[in-house]
Amino acid sequence: MNIIHKIRQYPIVFLFLAFLIGFAILDELWPKREYSELENRKLAQRPTFTISSVLEENPNNTWMSQYDKYTKDQVAFRDGWIDLKSRIEALFLKTENNDVWLGQDHYLFAKFLSLGESTRFYQNLSAIEKLCERHPDMVDVMIVPSASLILEDKLPYDAPVANEDLYLDELAATLSGKASVYDERETLRQHQDEYIYYRTDHHWTDNGAYYAYQDYIEGQGLTPVSHESLPLSTVDNFYGTNYSKARTFNAIPDTITYPDLNNILTIHNFDPLGNETLEPGPLYDTSAFSTRDKYSAFLRGNNGYSTLEGNGEGSILVVKDSYANSFIPYLTQNYRNIGIVDFRANNEKIDSILERGNYERILILYSFQGFASDIYLASRIAVA
Repeated sequence: MNIIHKIRQYPIVFLFLAFLIGFAILDELWPKREYSELENRKLAQRPTFTISSVLEENPNNTWMSQYDKYTKDQVAFRDGWIDLKSRIEALFLKTENNDVWLGQDHYLFAKFLSLGESTRFYQNLSAIEKLCERHPDMVDVMIVPSASLILEDKLPYDAPVANEDLYLDELAATLSGKASVYDERETLRQHQDEYIYYRTDHHWTDNGAYYAYQDYIEGQGLTPVSHESLPLSTVDNFYGTNYSKARTFNAIPDTITYPDLNNILTIHNFDPLGNETLEPGPLYDTSAFSTRDKYSAFLRGNNGYSTLEGNGEGSILVVKDSYANSFIPYLTQNYRNIGIVDFRANNEKIDSILERGNYERILILYSFQGFASDIYLASRIAVA
């Protein structure tokens, strides 16, 4: 009777306690996931308890910190909570969420304030200079500006962003007379009213990639293929990396367009002993178009080294990050042999790759943020 009396006396308190206990039980029984399709990332798993993990000196690697990440990633109704948070922030006219600017016309921009103390940009730039010294008149460089630079009018009012113009000017000046620098700022700004960057993703669209391809091929003294002459296919309902972070409730999905070509792409796989196996196949992993990470369909993902059979003449090696994945298919119309290397998954030196493929040109194609943060490029291309 005494307990019933107290419950009647403090109903809100007991209801709240009952809710906490009930939710804790529900949360423990809630199915655990390894991967979040909506956020396009792996989720933290329950950490194994050990004495050493409790006494770990690194505060970000203790058992408690790992368990905290686990509970946040595996909380019951997680997707619903994220959606509710997005709606509340929109109600209060918030212009940023989880390092993503919420721009006009439903554009989402990766929040990139500055290079900070990072010296990667200059290390990679210096490495390109050394590459040019070893291979004069062979190196082309295309560092693609971010959407926040080209579409700055769509950013929230007075949103601070990195001064990419300053660094891109410095790159062009440093490599002047050593490499052919393809500065795409002017080209892309001429088409800024077109669909050249995805709204929900950090990559450029097929249109943006084609305009850059056109600029590059004309600079090589070749004739670019007409965009309209190619068989173009589309995939709807694409939600990209920026959406995965911001999870805005009113995001408008993107459409992926790609030239549906039948050229053969061969992925070169190497085991720990250096034995090579070849994996020939199509240009695209079309099964990825049915997943959240649709952009990974291009070139069947970011592979360490691949070769692509083209319809033109000559050979070229493309050193790249994922921005190049939607650009490279167009090169099949002008080159016979195309090598593709992603040093994030390849620890070979560039000179040995050049010798093996007997490539006549080198194109270094990165997004600005990718180039400024790549921790592998310098060590792979600076020395033979």
